[in-house]
Amino acid sequence: MCVRTKVTLPALPYAYNALEPYINGEIMEVHHSKHHQAYVNGFNAAEEKLGQAFKAEDVKQQLSLQSALKFNGGGHINHSLFWTNLAPKSEGGGALPKGALSSAIDKEFGSFDNFIKEFNAAAVGVQGSGWAWLGYNKQGKHLEIATTANQDPLLHLTPLLGVDVWEHAYYLQYKNVRPDYLKNIWEVINWETVAERFAKAN
Repeated sequence: MCVRTKVTLPALPYAYNALEPYINGEIMEVHHSKHHQAYVNGFNAAEEKLGQAFKAEDVKQQLSLQSALKFNGGGHINHSLFWTNLAPKSEGGGALPKGALSSAIDKEFGSFDNFIKEFNAAAVGVQGSGWAWLGYNKQGKHLEIATTANQDPLLHLTPLLGVDVWEHAYYLQYKNVRPDYLKNIWEVINWETVAERFAKAN
């Protein structure tokens, strides 16, 4: 018998207003407590229906639930990583990467500034909603910038850093000017957690 575990909304490791002025408290509260919660609820509901479909041996229903599982499950996975990618200035947010991660960025992109330019260009280029990523290619043993649409998780690389470029991540503060949001988010990126993921993947 298949035992299914419900996912839950993770608590933020900082207050909603802790990332101001770069990301305001209203955005963080709505983004976390409404949008992420909706992905959690959607995934759990789809999982429950899938369990019933397996019991009923209803293959058509099992297949029809795959898109809801992918969308909501991806939304939960992506956001869970995103919150830990961020940190208040007082807790190291925006401090430049060090050590092996810094060296890998310089090797792959020429410099940290070049990396930011390439990453932001990729993020601005996401049509509609999606995510921009710094990932680690285990086969090639190098860093890569990638994008995914909607709530698709990053599967072909090990995700190290993800930036949400859905409008719900920035619209209340930056309106439709995604480049301004991308310029400022680096002020609160938690490179320590990115470095920890890099160390585990490497």
